[in-house]
Amino acid sequence: MINRRTFSKAVGLGTGATAVSLSGLGSDAFASTGPRVPAVPAITPGTHTSFGEIKQVKAGVLNVGYAEAGPAHGPVVILLHGWPYDIHSYVDVAPLLADLGYRVIVPYLRGHGSTTFLSDRTPRTAEQSAIALDVIALMDALKIEKAALAGFDWGSRTADIIAALWPERVTSMVSTSGYLITDRKMQAAPADPAVERTWWYQWYFATPRGKAAMEAEDSRLALCRYVWTLVSPNWDFDDATYHRTAEAFKNPDYAAIVLFNYRWRIGLVDTDHRYARHEKLLAAQPAIHVPTVTLDAALDPFTPPPGDGSLYRYHFTGPYAHRTIADIGHNLPQEAPTAFAQAVVDAGHL
Repeated sequence: MINRRTFSKAVGLGTGATAVSLSGLGSDAFASTGPRVPAVPAITPGTHTSFGEIKQVKAGVLNVGYAEAGPAHGPVVILLHGWPYDIHSYVDVAPLLADLGYRVIVPYLRGHGSTTFLSDRTPRTAEQSAIALDVIALMDALKIEKAALAGFDWGSRTADIIAALWPERVTSMVSTSGYLITDRKMQAAPADPAVERTWWYQWYFATPRGKAAMEAEDSRLALCRYVWTLVSPNWDFDDATYHRTAEAFKNPDYAAIVLFNYRWRIGLVDTDHRYARHEKLLAAQPAIHVPTVTLDAALDPFTPPPGDGSLYRYHFTGPYAHRTIADIGHNLPQEAPTAFAQAVVDAGHL
């Protein structure tokens, strides 16, 4: 999600431009004079409901669970989920890309699903750089030298960090909500009241009451479902769709990881010394040079006006395109899989 300070600034500018609808057939950013860009077939969201076998691999401090689709020797795309979601955000995107010849990897982030820590002694921290290093370790474990990265929410932030600090590992990127690398010093300043209200759960998690809610499975699942309804107001998901994802929230480390991440962002817990060097680099808000398509979801409460990417455009110094997806909320890849998959394809042709 966009950082609170940038969002607060945007709120003061008014609502601005109207959202652009994306059909999944490309945009003006991709001229017909270049190489032909494959068109992703349009499908109805919810066409697919499951992945095949969930694989496991030891990578860094984790045993990572991940889904894989497509040819083993195809160009690699790693799809990164957010909170409170899991790999099912890409249950329709993955087969679309696999059918176009991509090798698609969709990992559970630390504390989610079948991704577990290898040692009980490893601190259950969740700094932004820790999650990025998990993905680098996964790439190393799978002997993937370079990959396209695509994500939303925590996944966008993770992709942004890898593209900024390890650009040699990234061929192209799709980042929903734009540039999400967190500067904790900037986060410490008060934001616009409307923005603070949107982040209600972040403040809730800072309290003993919020901690207790996350640590009790029933209240945790109810809270996460409620968040879905707030951030995706037009998404008519059913019980089965939620419960498939909610299984990932039963990971024994889930509460600790989520609580650490949100408390860390607002300075309530310290950075683990193993990640301090990386966090210092990220606090400088490094630019991203890799080819990038940014997406904004028009109905996502974390998309600031005017919704055209202008607020974070200066962070992206390489080949670039932006799209705003009309009538779609926060869980963009699951709500609009064709548009998301097309952005992945188009980013690779910038």
